[in-house]
Amino acid sequence: MADNTIPSLDLNNGVAIPQLGFGTYQIAPADTKAAVLAALEAGYRHIDTAQMYGNEREVGEAVRESGIARDEVFVTSKLNNNAHDPAAAVDAVARSTEALDLGPIDLYLVHWPLPEVGDYVDTWRALEDRYAAGALRSIGVSNFQRSHLERLLANTEVVPAVNQIEAHPYFQQTPLRTFNREHGIVTEAWAPIAQGAVLDDPVLAEIAAEVGRSVAQVTLRWHIQRGDVIFPKSSSPARAAENSAIFDFELSAAQSARIDALDADRRLGPDPDTFNWVPA
Repeated sequence: MADNTIPSLDLNNGVAIPQLGFGTYQIAPADTKAAVLAALEAGYRHIDTAQMYGNEREVGEAVRESGIARDEVFVTSKLNNNAHDPAAAVDAVARSTEALDLGPIDLYLVHWPLPEVGDYVDTWRALEDRYAAGALRSIGVSNFQRSHLERLLANTEVVPAVNQIEAHPYFQQTPLRTFNREHGIVTEAWAPIAQGAVLDDPVLAEIAAEVGRSVAQVTLRWHIQRGDVIFPKSSSPARAAENSAIFDFELSAAQSARIDALDADRRLGPDPDTFNWVPA
C-alpha cells in the first residue's frame, strides 16, 4: 500500500486509531483467520470483531501469526448482549481477552444499549473499572443514541472514546455525529456502503466516473473526509484491497455535497431505542 497510507485519529485518551478498519461481521469463524491475514497483508492495521460474531479467537490467531508487531495492529471487540450486568461484563472482558490472546484489548465497546434489558450505565461502569485496571486501552459504545450518551455523560466518569453507529449516504446521522464530535467522541460507521445498496446509485456512479474509482471507493472516501472511522467488510481479498485504496485521491467539496444530498434518513439495521435482542 505504498503511497496509500492509512491515517489515524487520536481518541480522547490519546490512543491513536487507524481510520480504516477491517470488519469481521458475518465472516464465519472457519473463514476469519484467512480473511484477517489477507487484510493485514493488504495493509489494514485495525481489525473489528465482537463476542457476538463468534470469531474473536480466529482474529487473535491471525494477528499473532501475521508477523506484524502487536503494537502496530489495533483490535476492537464488543460486549455481548447477554452481559449487561456489572459482574457479567467483567467476566465478558476476561473471556474476550482470553479468546483474542493479544494482551490488553485496544478498544472495547458496549455493543448495544438495550434500554429495556439492563442498565447500560452500570454496564459502562464495569468497563470503566477494567479500563482503569489496564485490561482495556480504550472503551467506547456502539449504536448509542444521543439520549443514551447524555445519560452516560451525566452519571459516569469516562467519556466514551468512540460511538460506532450505522452511517452511510442514505442514513448520514449528522445530528448524532455532531453531538459525538462536540463531546470528543469519534464516530465509527458500520455498514458504510449501506450493505451494498449504494453500489447502483446513479449519483455515486457519476462521481466514480469523474474520479476514476469504484462506487465503493468513492463512498468510503466520503466517509474518510467526514472524519469517520470505517469498517467495510469483505471476505474477498481483492475487494478488501480495493476498499483500502482510498487514500491517494480526494473528493471535491462539490462532489461531497452531492453525496450529502442523498441522505434519506433510511436506517437499514435495528433501531437502538427498541432493539433488545439477547442471545440465549
